[in-house]
Amino acid sequence: MDNKELQDLLEKVHNEIEHTQTVDEKGQQLLNDLGADIRQLIDRSASIPTQPHPSTIKRMEESLDYFEVTHPNLTTMLSELMATLTNTGI
Repeated sequence: MDNKELQDLLEKVHNEIEHTQTVDEKGQQLLNDLGADIRQLIDRSASIPTQPHPSTIKRMEESLDYFEVTHPNLTTMLSELMATLTNTGI
């Protein structure tokens, strides 16, 4: 995957996060933190691919578990992003 494709995927995930509605405080906090993490990856990937901070990966994994049943589109996109980051060695 080239840098442009990664950038596009990050933008799609960020857009999905921005449009995800949740009803409880924990879900909203996860979305806020994850949105900030993805935004940082977008900003950094514009110039060169970068390694996500371990806390970012942990929040992605926690969000996958938390939103799996209630927000399947978000979890699918996060899974794809995590697989892409792993496969590209980022």
